[in-house]
Amino acid sequence: MPTQTAAQRREQARVEYDAFIRSCPTNQLLDRLSDKWVSLVVAALSTGPMRYSALGRRIAGVSPKMLTQTLRALERDGILVRTVTPSVPVRVDYELTQLGRSLAVLLTAVKDWAEHHIEEVHEARDRYDAAN
Repeated sequence: MPTQTAAQRREQARVEYDAFIRSCPTNQLLDRLSDKWVSLVVAALSTGPMRYSALGRRIAGVSPKMLTQTLRALERDGILVRTVTPSVPVRVDYELTQLGRSLAVLLTAVKDWAEHHIEEVHEARDRYDAAN
């Protein structure tokens, strides 16, 4: 068996990724992306950079702890960038990266779909509940 470079090993693994396998990194990434706070943070940032406090106001119901955890995870994954501007008080802005903007197209579409079809979903639930 010939020796492979790190780049060749990564390319082989990329071809073999299968999100249906629990231990696959893509499965773990889908788990992260399916979190409602991730979807809402990415959708909120799709309109441009925002400060932490503005994100907290925009996303109803998110606790400071969950917002901080979500922002840190998205920064680690390369979805957003955190910029600190030295001032009094310190200014911290969050902005989607190019990778994050490509994800925002998808997640914003899902958010828009939910907003557009919620009445149909409510009607379907009512029919189901009445029948069962």
